[in-house]
Amino acid sequence: MVAAAWNGAADSDITLLMVEAHRGLTEGVEKIISSISEIGKNGKLALVINKIDKVNVNDLLSLSKEINDSHPFVETFMISAEKGKGINDLRRWLASNLPEGPWLYPDDQISDMPLRMIAAEITREKLTLRLHQEIPYQLTVETEKWEEKADKSVRIEQIIYLSRSGHKGIVLGKKGETIKAVSMASRLSIEEFLGARVHLFLRLKVREKWMEETERYSEMGLDFKDGNV
Repeated sequence: MVAAAWNGAADSDITLLMVEAHRGLTEGVEKIISSISEIGKNGKLALVINKIDKVNVNDLLSLSKEINDSHPFVETFMISAEKGKGINDLRRWLASNLPEGPWLYPDDQISDMPLRMIAAEITREKLTLRLHQEIPYQLTVETEKWEEKADKSVRIEQIIYLSRSGHKGIVLGKKGETIKAVSMASRLSIEEFLGARVHLFLRLKVREKWMEETERYSEMGLDFKDGNV
């Protein structure tokens, strides 16, 4: 998956490096920056510092200078995605710097992803928002069954794959409160997206090596070759 991200960045017109303001220049960010010089050869590289509401102005400016000193970014944006601060400036810059191209899909098609995959991504998003930094990168969601009913409602059955059995308790939460909240939030978002009533059923399954399974990445539209994505 990491290889796919790097390959995509190398072929992109614009690449954004997003850093969380309150975490600063971590070891992980330093590693990315040290490997990022090749990207700038083909496209523009901009820095996005997120969660600016969690630090004071002086620390924010110091962080921006520190990162820009380590690598020359064409632009630096300071945003709070949750509160919407700085988002419009970033959007305008992206719109004005992306090259024009042909329409690849019909005007009314908002994604090239199948509905089953979009529904799975919505549930994964709700899990990530609910669990924050606990285990979001070690789980995935698969839509196992999609059934359109006579009353035009949709029955959706999904599996949440976990890499460790110890994660089940975290995802379930006390008396199942976490998974219930995730299910409700996901169902409402899927209903809004589809414009139809949805019956959503989630179940957990531990599969320790799911991250090494080719089909998991194929479902995401990624190529898995020789153990790398």
